[in-house]
Amino acid sequence: MPVINNSLPERDRETAGAALQATLADLLDLSLVAKQAHWNLCGPRFRSVHVQLDEAATIARNHADTVAERAAAMGVSPDGRAATIAATSGVPSFPSGWTKDSDAVASLVHALSAVTERLRERIVEVGPVDVVTEDLLIGLTADLEHQSWMFQAENRV
Repeated sequence: MPVINNSLPERDRETAGAALQATLADLLDLSLVAKQAHWNLCGPRFRSVHVQLDEAATIARNHADTVAERAAAMGVSPDGRAATIAATSGVPSFPSGWTKDSDAVASLVHALSAVTERLRERIVEVGPVDVVTEDLLIGLTADLEHQSWMFQAENRV
């Protein structure tokens, strides 16, 4: 029995809650990958990519908070613990050590693509059971695809 009551039927809440939890793990991991790249960046486009990576990390963190709060509002306990993120995230790993600016951008594009692909699947899953969560995931996908476009344009020099 959830601590928070919500008008969604329990089965629908479970479906939407699972999509939100998976999204939370992806977003938290994405924010960490962006920060790892941000801290270890080198190359001729250091400044612009460094700032852009920070923006991507902030966007992912902010959306993670929105996703977690949506889950909580539905009566689903969000789990943002490191072990949960490591076990369930679909974000590709990022290499350790110094990273050339163009490699960092390519890695972020790959990570963003993986997350948005998973988000699109979740949108299809939750659409029939919770339009509020569906709308949240649609907006999130649009923001991440915008980031992907910005990073891709950065690497087209």
